[in-house]
Amino acid sequence: MLKALSLLGLLMMGGGVVALWKLGALFSPSPAVIAVQALAVALFLWARWTFGVRSFHAAANPTEGGLVTTGPYRFIRHPIYTAICLFGWAGVAAHASAVNALLGALMTAGAIVRMLCEEKLVVETYPEYREYAKRTKRMIPGVF
Repeated sequence: MLKALSLLGLLMMGGGVVALWKLGALFSPSPAVIAVQALAVALFLWARWTFGVRSFHAAANPTEGGLVTTGPYRFIRHPIYTAICLFGWAGVAAHASAVNALLGALMTAGAIVRMLCEEKLVVETYPEYREYAKRTKRMIPGVF
C-alpha cells in the first residue's frame, strides 16, 4: 500500500511541475527567480551526488548501501524533494495566480505524501533512521 501511495505522490509532484511548465509558469526571466531556481538545481545535484549511484525507484523502495546522512542530508532529510518544490514555487511566485498556486500545492502535497511513505519504508530497512529523523527536519532546517 505504501509503495502504491508513493507512486501517487510522485505523480502529484511531477504532474504539478509539468502543468506549471505547460502553462508557462515554471520559468521566469527575473534574476531573483533564476537565482532561486539555480540554488534549487544546485541542492538537487548536491543531494544526488551525495546519495551516489543508487538507482532511482518510482515507488518508495529503500536502497541498499546504508543510510545517507552526509552532504545536504546532514541538514534536511529530503533535499531532492525540497529542491523540486523550491524550483516549482519560484515559478509560482513569478507567475502568481490561483491556478498556479493550486499546482504548487499539488506538487508540495505529492512531495509530502512521498516523504511520509518513504520514511515508513526506510525505517523498516534502517532502524537508525528514527534517531536521524529526531535531529533533522524533512525540508526546512529547524522548521519542517
